[in-house]
Amino acid sequence: MKNKHLLWIYVLNSSIYFIQGIEAIPSQALFYYLKETLNFSPSKIMFLSSITTLSWLVKPIIGYIIDIFFTKKTWIYLALLLDIVSVLILGFWSLPIFIIVLILLLNSSNSAFRDVSIDGIMCVEGKKYNITGRIQSIQWISISVASIITGITGGYIAWRWNYKVAFLCLVPFYLICIIITSFYKEEVFKQSIKRELISDLKKIFFHKKLMLVALFIFLYKYSPSFGTPLFFIQRDVFKWSKIWIGFMGTLGSIFEIIGALFYYRFSHKINIKKWLFISVFLGAITTLSYLYYTPISAVIYNILYSLIGMFIFIMILDFMAKNTLEGLESTSFAFLCSVSNLALVASQVSGAFLYPITGLKWLIVISSLTSFLCLFVIDKVDVK
Repeated sequence: MKNKHLLWIYVLNSSIYFIQGIEAIPSQALFYYLKETLNFSPSKIMFLSSITTLSWLVKPIIGYIIDIFFTKKTWIYLALLLDIVSVLILGFWSLPIFIIVLILLLNSSNSAFRDVSIDGIMCVEGKKYNITGRIQSIQWISISVASIITGITGGYIAWRWNYKVAFLCLVPFYLICIIITSFYKEEVFKQSIKRELISDLKKIFFHKKLMLVALFIFLYKYSPSFGTPLFFIQRDVFKWSKIWIGFMGTLGSIFEIIGALFYYRFSHKINIKKWLFISVFLGAITTLSYLYYTPISAVIYNILYSLIGMFIFIMILDFMAKNTLEGLESTSFAFLCSVSNLALVASQVSGAFLYPITGLKWLIVISSLTSFLCLFVIDKVDVK
């Protein structure tokens, strides 16, 4: 690539998202610790999972802090250093569950700062070079490659060792990412905090088109979650081994990469509004398909939905990036992402609440029906 600056934009975005994927290495071992050592129920695990993602709900605040203080590179450095501290604590000490959750919340906050910083770089540089979709494709190819590694090593570590070892395995990746970050040259813009704060907040929260996009994103993303009960079925009904579950994650990641490559190739040609409408019905149909869940269908769903899901997922992110406000890209993109994350947390909480009441089948039906909530907004959304 002749443009070295553009090269390091891609490399930095790739490395930060790779870290986000590789951070899932401890997830299997931690899940088995909660399920098989502490004997936690699906609902309790779902509630704990929702707690650790709370920091992602305040991403607009994080975005504005990043826009005002220091540089995006500095925040990436700080987050990575705190990540190293948090995983060393989790790796070397046996801690009560509430302390583990608090440290995971800290680690999630570090990840949120990294994510907002790199997404701010993506929006600024991507809009400048008209490559927002391509950068996001590279980001999610990287996170999917990391997921392949995670699927293989995470399952093995869960089988052979425990979650402590898994957390310690993350340290070298954080160190490498710190080195890569140093090669990116960021253009710095000085801003006046006193003069801009109130007016910038008004620009975001009183911007009708941005608020409409946010409403659409929430309704599009929200549906009561049933992923954890399916995980229980895989272990307790299908009797799948930890290694096989890890392999399934790897297989899904391979097809996610294919979906991301498709979006990289066709991002300049697709009609986003048309595909948003189609994806609503695809989402409802794919959700209902889980009413028929067998070992064979689970493999088919994993392959097919990973490919389609990644294509649609990056399309939504591209849509969000193109609707960010000029001069407030980090904050406005973080705001839209926090709305998306709020929908996911609401999905987890509502799924955890409904599952004991409705059972899995009716939860799937309810989840499918909620897919259509965004249809009344879709015609009003301005797709750039």
